[in-house]
Amino acid sequence: MIANIVKPGSNTYGVLAYLFDKGRSNEHTNQHIVASWDDFIPDPGPWDSPGHEQRLDQLTKALDLRVKQAGDKAPDGHVWHCSVRAAPQDRALNDAEWATIARRILHATGIAPEGDPDGCRWVAVRHADDHIHIVATKVRGDLRPPRNWNDYHHAMTELTAIEKDFGLTQVPRGPEAAADTPAAKRPTRAEQEKAKRQGSGMTTREWLRHTARAALSHAQDLDDFFNLLADAGLQVETRTLPSGDLAGYKVALPGDTNSEGEPLWYSGSKLATDLSLPQIRQRLAATEAPAAPADSPAGQRRPNAWHQATAAAERIPHHLDHADEDIAQAHLTVFGEVLYALPAHAPAHLKAELQRAALAFEHAAHSRAQVDHQHARALRGALKGMLYQPADHTALAMLLDAAILVVLATQRRSTLRHHDRQVAAARQSLIHLQAAYDQIAPISLAALARHRPTDGTVHQHVRTLHEVLPAHAEQILTENAWPALTTALAAAEAVGHDPATVLQQAAQQRPLDDAKSISEVLVWRIQRLSERHTPGPSARAAQARSARARAASQTGAGIPKAYTPPSSRTDRSR
Repeated sequence: MIANIVKPGSNTYGVLAYLFDKGRSNEHTNQHIVASWDDFIPDPGPWDSPGHEQRLDQLTKALDLRVKQAGDKAPDGHVWHCSVRAAPQDRALNDAEWATIARRILHATGIAPEGDPDGCRWVAVRHADDHIHIVATKVRGDLRPPRNWNDYHHAMTELTAIEKDFGLTQVPRGPEAAADTPAAKRPTRAEQEKAKRQGSGMTTREWLRHTARAALSHAQDLDDFFNLLADAGLQVETRTLPSGDLAGYKVALPGDTNSEGEPLWYSGSKLATDLSLPQIRQRLAATEAPAAPADSPAGQRRPNAWHQATAAAERIPHHLDHADEDIAQAHLTVFGEVLYALPAHAPAHLKAELQRAALAFEHAAHSRAQVDHQHARALRGALKGMLYQPADHTALAMLLDAAILVVLATQRRSTLRHHDRQVAAARQSLIHLQAAYDQIAPISLAALARHRPTDGTVHQHVRTLHEVLPAHAEQILTENAWPALTTALAAAEAVGHDPATVLQQAAQQRPLDDAKSISEVLVWRIQRLSERHTPGPSARAAQARSARARAASQTGAGIPKAYTPPSSRTDRSR
């Protein structure tokens, strides 16, 4: 639950008229009072009900009675207005439950303590399923102001107890909440209504934030960042100090203006705390493109940045489970940057899904906490290198496969901490990533399957599979990606790797029990392992001796001599 205490005002009638009105976009429905200081006060009811105006005027006068009696002693801002909203995933509360919640909030804040006959006059109005508004006039029966100092803190403390008592979503609060609050503020109601009127799926702030993150994921330095923003169609202005040093920047969406026709500017820190100029500088300073070792032989191929990014991403679940909080958050932050970079490298039909995945993950992982960007240098370096290496279907599919594991781990982490909003955001990101993966992976796997080795070689791989992965062998042999796996093993063997060794290495990188398609996971890993430095002559000889020893030990071991693929496969691959 969230409570929002509005800045004190002095127009009681204006507040009540808004609450009982139809709303800016007809969103107010079945307007009525659920509780008040006096059970006999008139309920104005919906704005179009007979006698509405008369009852609204009567209610206003009743609430303002003590204010008029206090005269000059009444506070200037005598209207106390607090909205209380349930989480989207919570059940719909009934009027009696909302009435109890209102009374508890009023007691906790000191506006109307329970059992105090001189408490302030108040009403709780409901005009939607998920929230109520509490309006009170801040003059007690003894004509003194209430003791409601630090009312917001007391309201938040009471909401924590209310959530437990009513079985509602427990929203993190206090120091822990500050560390796990999304860096990007959620759009306000006004911003959402404006976007709706303009027929846009995103508010201006969200669009600017999305564009800034995408530009930052590709930028080499600050000048490049600002140029990318301008290339994306944004208006960009920078602010410099008298010394000539850059002090800040702001962006605006062309055509988005105020009543005077001036652009509506947003500074980086207004878009998100981690998009402030100091944070961006730290980020860019921590990003270096991967380089070949200084002693590498001339002409040696530069490591594949996409494969490096995938390998780094596969290690993130371990960091989330075992590393310190700052290390885990650093990896989640740079992983979010990778998601923002992917749409620019993906086929046109996948861009929208990947953009939605990045937007959702922003709320699942990004934090207001300061991040030490040096903790995730490997993934940052790979991200920089990805800019210079085009992605094929295979590279993108294997990175998406690893990304799904990262989001699953993020969701599990948030679940353990009872961060329900982050859990919901991770779930949405996972849906979009899975949809993108399901579209691109079959293309790459089908291309590999077309180069399936000979039956004799396949038979050898069946034997190797039973030897190395006896617990998973039968499942793998029935999966759609098994033909692609035989191709990957044959390709690894062709460049000097021992199939059994590379298969075992691939299986050991992480547990396979939670994979929807074990063979697909192994395909991507074996392809990356195959690109590593191939064994020398002595290592190959040792591998050959090991292979002969395995073959001798398997004689008569009951391993199938032939493998016939099933006529139909219905497994959904991952």
